[in-house]
Amino acid sequence: MGKLAVGALRAVLVVVLAGTVFVQASMVWALATDPEDGALPLTPLRVITFLGMVAAQVAFVCVWRLVSMVRRGTVFSHAAFRYVDGVIGAIVAAALLWFAVTGINAPGQRDDPGVTVIMGGIGVAILGVALIVLVLRMLLAQAVARDVEASRMQAELDEVI
Repeated sequence: MGKLAVGALRAVLVVVLAGTVFVQASMVWALATDPEDGALPLTPLRVITFLGMVAAQVAFVCVWRLVSMVRRGTVFSHAAFRYVDGVIGAIVAAALLWFAVTGINAPGQRDDPGVTVIMGGIGVAILGVALIVLVLRMLLAQAVARDVEASRMQAELDEVI
């Protein structure tokens, strides 16, 4: 991975992470100082939005760590699985949160249930992204296994020589 690509990815991660932290802090500040009259301070959509940003933040941190491992040349190790699993977990959490939003929105869509179907389809697509990352995790596992096998064979060859 080139320095330009790593730098650009890290810049995007920092901007989005800072943005989500700012929005979360603003939400907490708004709820603590001036709750809306007659409304519950923590509506389900606010909680889901907050948790969705936490899921995104987990994914960003895991991707940051994986990019660091790529730059050091250590991504083909067992330590990388923890971060890939974190990304998969964050994507699954985001999909479950999206399904919760769909369920909350569904009663208001009685006249046009197609919106609920489309939202459900988006949730399935988000789960599809998690499956793609799971397949990539399996490829990483194969690469790590081959790397371990190559190291073992190199050690045996070194003994022979």
